[in-house]
Amino acid sequence: MPDTPPPVPDPLPAPLKRDRRVLRAVLRWTAAVAVFAAVGSATAYGVTRVERTDIPGLATETDGRWDYPAITAAPLPSGSPGPFAEENKAGAHYADPRDLLLPAPEGAKADKALRGKDGWLATDVYLKEYREQFDRDELRQMLVNEGLRHIAARGWTTPDGTHTRIYLLHFDTAAVVDELQSLHIAPFIKSAYPVRGTDESVPDEDFPVKAQHDDLTYSLYTEPEPYGAEQVRQAYLGAGDVLAVVLQSRKGGAPAVPFQQTVALQSRLLA
Repeated sequence: MPDTPPPVPDPLPAPLKRDRRVLRAVLRWTAAVAVFAAVGSATAYGVTRVERTDIPGLATETDGRWDYPAITAAPLPSGSPGPFAEENKAGAHYADPRDLLLPAPEGAKADKALRGKDGWLATDVYLKEYREQFDRDELRQMLVNEGLRHIAARGWTTPDGTHTRIYLLHFDTAAVVDELQSLHIAPFIKSAYPVRGTDESVPDEDFPVKAQHDDLTYSLYTEPEPYGAEQVRQAYLGAGDVLAVVLQSRKGGAPAVPFQQTVALQSRLLA
């Protein structure tokens, strides 16, 4: 009787291919700054009670993180895409820019000078952030030439003396913002226009990558020692048709953690 050949084992299943975008998002937002939960047409963001060990750069109970109120994404007009939807070629924010501003943390005192009229800030108020009059004049004309539509702004001072200012400069398209940020206002090496209170600014190399959103473009600067009466931290965020400017200053030194937290949360509102 001929020998019976041994049974051939079933081939092993091929490994599943993972979507690189999904994997990257999982790795990054495992340590996310905020937890987001969709509620109807708006999204409620739970950012005030996230464990500190889950947040980039915020590992201990004494790290200085601020307590922000619950944040709700700005509602979109019916049928309008988000700024980074594939069909939104202009990168347009259809939500009201005034609704995209990060709220002040608990215990902070609002900066009334940034309220503007009906929530829109005059360009000259924003330009006061810059040190040199020549730079203000040049930047004013540049903003006019590039079709600046509105500036929405909010500012506050926390009990430790940290002064935060957020400006959302709204243009017609993402292409305009990309050019302004990368070529004219916030190139990689340093801010093109020195901010009041700064002698020098250098790239903020300690800002955690995990706190940055893939769809936004970041220009991050800090004032190195020895600084003067106060230290200033700066962030320019290219988010579709919005250029966001986040400034924080504090006498004796501006802590890194509140700056990182503020930039990360404002990024999420713009995405």
